[in-house]
Amino acid sequence: MKVIVAVLISFLIVPVDFAQVKAAPNHPGDNAARLGMTCPQVLAMSSTDWVAKFTAAKDAGPESTVLAIEQYGKCYDARTDRLVASLVKQGQGPLMGSRGNFADFESALKDFTAKALEETEQSSHSMKNQYAGLYEKQFRYAFYEGYSQKLQKRPSSETTEKTGGSASASPTDMQSSSKPETDPMTLAKNHFGELLAGLPEDKRHEIHAAFGQIFERSSIGEQWKLEIYHYVIFLLEPSSGKPFSPPPF
Repeated sequence: MKVIVAVLISFLIVPVDFAQVKAAPNHPGDNAARLGMTCPQVLAMSSTDWVAKFTAAKDAGPESTVLAIEQYGKCYDARTDRLVASLVKQGQGPLMGSRGNFADFESALKDFTAKALEETEQSSHSMKNQYAGLYEKQFRYAFYEGYSQKLQKRPSSETTEKTGGSASASPTDMQSSSKPETDPMTLAKNHFGELLAGLPEDKRHEIHAAFGQIFERSSIGEQWKLEIYHYVIFLLEPSSGKPFSPPPF
């Protein structure tokens, strides 16, 4: 009997990230920090365009760029929090098993990010570090967004829990009809391999192992495989030169 009660309680207790998230109210000072724009207006722009607009209004120095990235990140987080709050209000959203799987995925992704930035000798205040923190937010939003979508055919709750994911589509649409030699996934895998090959042997094994953990700790990352490859490539590629792929947003 005690075991049954304990199990029931475990389903009723909801982590802070889901049940207790409340959309932060917007204050006049927030808009002033965003050049008088609201968060929806900011997010209607790409992060690149927003940073360009912000630095043009302020100055082109690194401090202004960091402030621009921070403001975009705050708006992105606020949108995710509003989405979570809406799911809670409607009694929808991921169950405990799925939230746990996402937490495992996110932990592995953060571990890889730390190792990759260390390998590329990026300081905690570097521009790439700032952008990495921003681009990583796409996965949390995509995770919850999947539960708000009205899909015509939904998998059973049992299947959803076992796969650890939602009914979410990938943050970007993958072209399944692409030719093999131009398939985005093939190109990404090949480029990732090239970046690994350029690392010292000990670091190569460390980075490759950390990358594997992103998928081994949780199967949830499979639905965002291309986006994950683009993200890790961004972390490893040189800051100078043309990036392999455009920013995720």
